Amino acid sequence: MLTNSNTKNLRQIRLWFDSPIGRQVLHTESAILEQLLSSLFGYHFLQLSVQDEPLFAASPIQHKMSTALLDGDSGPFMAQPAQLPFENDSVDVVLMHHMLDFIASPQDVLREAARVILPSGHLVIIGFNPYSLWGLLKPIAALGKTPPWNGTFIPSGRLMDWMNLLNFKIDRAQYCMYGLPRSRVDTPDYSKGLSRNINWPIGAVYVIVARKQVGAMTPIRPVWKTQKAFGQLSVVPSANRDSHSPEKSR
Repeated sequence: MLTNSNTKNLRQIRLWFDSPIGRQVLHTESAILEQLLSSLFGYHFLQLSVQDEPLFAASPIQHKMSTALLDGDSGPFMAQPAQLPFENDSVDVVLMHHMLDFIASPQDVLREAARVILPSGHLVIIGFNPYSLWGLLKPIAALGKTPPWNGTFIPSGRLMDWMNLLNFKIDRAQYCMYGLPRSRVDTPDYSKGLSRNINWPIGAVYVIVARKQVGAMTPIRPVWKTQKAFGQLSVVPSANRDSHSPEKSR
């Protein structure tokens, strides 16, 4: 179960996503996903996100689901992100929405996603970019220990290296949010904004799309440095792995 401290931190992250600047980030991310997800096909789609809002409306996949982290979440089941109740090679697309930014062991969560994704399936990761104006402000803003500054901003290049070692090929990396983190009432549409016209790797948010290679996974196990940000984000699965195996519903 989540500890009181972890539950408090998770609720704070969700409150931030409900704030004007948080809604602006979600708006921009959703606009990018609307373009990316429409070309990813399959039978099963899984969302892993620190917030509870579904972000997979643009996906043509019919069986879409998300994990629940807190009581009352809309997901059909509760599960540890590092211990998903699915069989090997059983999910076509996994979307990780800032999960790696606020999890104690991002390498374990990434490895678990690699386990459940089908060969030729896709992994979509959204995260905060340390090499941005937001990243430059993070050391100062993190002193307040409030979201999103208390998260771990993982460089996109490092994340791509991790994914390559897990037998993924990077298909695309999209960057967005080039301004300072300030609230706006008139949130611009992504299709008309700066992020739509350029793709410099200095945006505050990145969206990486990778495809799992066909064949056996490389035996190399990279050694990652773990930086605790959100704490041990752990929830208890509602049932064993077999009971929620997508393979049984194909």
